[in-house]
Amino acid sequence: MTTLTLIGKPDCHLCDVAEQIVETVVAELPEGAGDRVTIEQASIAADAALYEKWWEKIPVVLIDGELHAHWRVSADRLRAALLAADTQGASA
Repeated sequence: MTTLTLIGKPDCHLCDVAEQIVETVVAELPEGAGDRVTIEQASIAADAALYEKWWEKIPVVLIDGELHAHWRVSADRLRAALLAADTQGASA
C-alpha cells in the first residue's frame, strides 16, 4: 500500500486544486494500482505541528511520508511517482 497525504487548510484555492488532481490521478491509475493508494488529508488549521512545518508551502503532497510536491501538483509527476511506488511495493 502507498499512502498519499495531502496537507492543506480550509478555504485554500490551491489546496482544492491539488485535491482534484490527486483524486483524478488516483482514479485513472491502471487497474489495481489505484486500489493500493490510500489518500489521507490533514489540515494545518487543526494541527500545530503541521502548521509549524508546512504553513508557507501548502498544499503539500507526501508519498509514504516523503515530500513529493508543494504549492502546485503536477498530475504527470504524481502519476509517475505513484506508479513507481506501486512497482517498488510489488517487488518488496
